[in-house]
Amino acid sequence: MAQLDTLVLGHRVREARRRAGLTLAELGEKVARPAPYLSLLENGKVEPKIGLIGDLADALDVLSADLLDPAPPNRRAELEIDLERLQREPHYQAMRLPQIKPSAKVPDEVLEHLVTLAKALPRDAGDPAGDSDRRLRAADRARLANVSLRNEMRARDNYFAEIEQVASRSLEAVGYPGSGPVSERVLTDLAAHFGFTVERVQGMPRTARSITDQRSRVIYIPQRNDLRTRAARSVVLQTLGHFALSHNRTGNFEDYLRQRIESNYFAAAVLAPEGPAVEELRDAKDRGDLSIEDLKEVFYISYEMAAHRFTNLATRHLDLPVHFLRTDPEGVVEKAYENDGIAYPMDSDGGLEGERVSRHWGTRQAWQSSDSFSLHYQYTQTDRGEFWCVTYLETEASQHAITVGTTGAHAKFFRGSNTLRRVNARTIDNHPDPELIARWQGVAWPSASERSYVMSALPASQRAFTPFPGVDLVDVYRFLDRQARPRGGRST
Repeated sequence: MAQLDTLVLGHRVREARRRAGLTLAELGEKVARPAPYLSLLENGKVEPKIGLIGDLADALDVLSADLLDPAPPNRRAELEIDLERLQREPHYQAMRLPQIKPSAKVPDEVLEHLVTLAKALPRDAGDPAGDSDRRLRAADRARLANVSLRNEMRARDNYFAEIEQVASRSLEAVGYPGSGPVSERVLTDLAAHFGFTVERVQGMPRTARSITDQRSRVIYIPQRNDLRTRAARSVVLQTLGHFALSHNRTGNFEDYLRQRIESNYFAAAVLAPEGPAVEELRDAKDRGDLSIEDLKEVFYISYEMAAHRFTNLATRHLDLPVHFLRTDPEGVVEKAYENDGIAYPMDSDGGLEGERVSRHWGTRQAWQSSDSFSLHYQYTQTDRGEFWCVTYLETEASQHAITVGTTGAHAKFFRGSNTLRRVNARTIDNHPDPELIARWQGVAWPSASERSYVMSALPASQRAFTPFPGVDLVDVYRFLDRQARPRGGRST
């Protein structure tokens, strides 16, 4: 199963289902799986367990070997698979083109043209095709793994139906009442449900958020004064998620990242269960008062987890396109997701992590607010249209900004949509004043802060030599202009 090609399998299942004259819902009844999960399977987004493949084969009156055949079932399927794979490649992603999902109305000859053109796109001439993975450094492999997973999350609207089901069944098994925060008792019973006990101990290694003794079935987490209750609940559930989702040890970085994403999703789906969370969100949408802050308080979770949970549910249940950002105070991207069309800065591989967003975006403007405890609401005009967002600043454990947003047309459903704050962040607005550059270029000599990037950690788009790596020189020039203004009267 390790070498299973999920795209080919999905097409073979779809072809067999159509031959059998079954809808997704009808097939789902036969194999005890919901239609949304089977849709993801047919689109190559999930890898089923071997038992389910046997059930599918029986339901479709074919052999398991037929479904596991590595060859596409027909030329049309081969073209669709090729197009999907080509659109995932970094050189294609770097062009920032919208994803093409070929419907049945797209003629075969059009697909032939698209696939042929995509294959003809130039790759890095210094790195022969098929040999690049071997030559990439660990940081580059991580970046490409993030790109691949982010594309998958966008295709699924960041909603994992199969994990929602595991979380729901787990809560039902331990008697969760169906509303409100998950109590300490429910959490303890949930650990016991999976055969574990939880112990708080001193002397935990700083590099580990938890340590599980699989022989003794004990999950160790730091003492209460080192890890508060809200954070401890997340850590325990993220750990349990690996076992609830039947994760195995892996040496593959993309699989490692996928497991982290899935275990974090499981934790959020337990702490803010789908049923009551969707009920809360739908009621708030009807009132035009959606708020991440309310989701945080109702389920006693962190703002960041509430923001993630909102992106899980917003598109599937509320028909809202959204974007999410976590950045440092300088606007450097740490995590990102979008399905609303906003254009994030990307490196040549299509990676976002380590890139710096525009100084005009809400995630950076919030740091200039006189009240860092208030939520920052803002409309931003970009090259791709107008977007609305809300930004929360985390200033205690580590300084970062959490931003959730949507298109300007959908802002009306959110608390804070009546803000008068509107900022232009189009390409033309981001160009620095050439007179400013002329005044200070060659004069300024900044010393980078300790948290700025060193050369080994710079994202690909910033690795060209600069005398001050990691420093935003335009910010430096504007600072110098402000200092010089009383004497020279200059302004930008």
